[in-house]
Amino acid sequence: MSRHIEIISLPADLSGFQEIVDVRSPGEFEEDHLDGAINLPVLSDEERVKVGTIYKQVSAFDARKLGAAIVSRNIANHLDSHFASKPKDYRVLVYCWRGGQRSGSMATVLSDVGWDVSLICGGYKAYRSTVVESIKVKSPQLKLIVLNGYTGAGKTLLLAELNRMGEQVLDLEGIARHKGSVFGGDPDDPQPAQKQFESLIFKKFESIDMNRPLYIEAESAKIGKLNLPNPLWQKLKGSPVIEIDSPVEARARYLSGDYEEWVGNLDRVHDTIDRLAGFHANKTLARWKTMTEAGEWHPFVVELLTEHYDHRYTVDGSGNYQVPSATVQLLSHDSIAIKEAAEQIRRLAPSLLL
Repeated sequence: MSRHIEIISLPADLSGFQEIVDVRSPGEFEEDHLDGAINLPVLSDEERVKVGTIYKQVSAFDARKLGAAIVSRNIANHLDSHFASKPKDYRVLVYCWRGGQRSGSMATVLSDVGWDVSLICGGYKAYRSTVVESIKVKSPQLKLIVLNGYTGAGKTLLLAELNRMGEQVLDLEGIARHKGSVFGGDPDDPQPAQKQFESLIFKKFESIDMNRPLYIEAESAKIGKLNLPNPLWQKLKGSPVIEIDSPVEARARYLSGDYEEWVGNLDRVHDTIDRLAGFHANKTLARWKTMTEAGEWHPFVVELLTEHYDHRYTVDGSGNYQVPSATVQLLSHDSIAIKEAAEQIRRLAPSLLL
């Protein structure tokens, strides 16, 4: 006997569902999806294009007829595989792009089996609106403390230490899966899509206490290929800044270890050096390649910092960010120095937010 299909509106507590099922195509799912959702497509990417083409070139009726046949077969396959072991009290939330035919078809079949099924009113589109609106509304309310400093100063290490101390941290580079520099990407762990990046920020916002400081690293408007949501970017630029001052030798030692995955992959290093051709003379790029071939990583990183990054990064308030309200010295990047600097940052924060 079929059960009633509940329609829920976002935002809502989704913790009561055993599973959240996204029935959109794999390509749509990869671009973005609800946190914790699994993908059980009722149309593949290729099938979706085929049905859409018939809709435009032939008729809506022929498209619906073909779509219904494909969707029915795919739902049957999911019943035979994924849903075969689900118990009688299984409770599932289903959604598609707009909460229409794709999710409705899946929900109807699952409900007819006897399971407790819910649909998201407006589907993923409604969820996406919630993400965008939440970031827009909450960003201006954040009590941000921005850690600024030259490349390799240890800002990411300090965020991690502050997090261990129980402080609130927004690690944008961690969310973006990119270290924020030309050498910062990881081909083995590619960046999320833009919409997924924003969904991950939205998820982090949901757990933030708006009455407490939130520590964040100074970033450009883009991290790798990803754009910071503009409301968050505007809040960053207007928030109080603590400068992290670390000498170039200490920064080079830290970065040589932090980018150790690059060592031994000269093709990747040289390809990245070539991307700096518009900024430096060919003889400089050739010298850097020679240094890396000889394994002279520390002097290479020192030159990269002093001749490239430090010339393109400002911490004195002349760039995008406010003039630093305080400076914390970090002479080395060992655990003791990081902990002491983090403690100093914690002590400074209350006066900066007055």
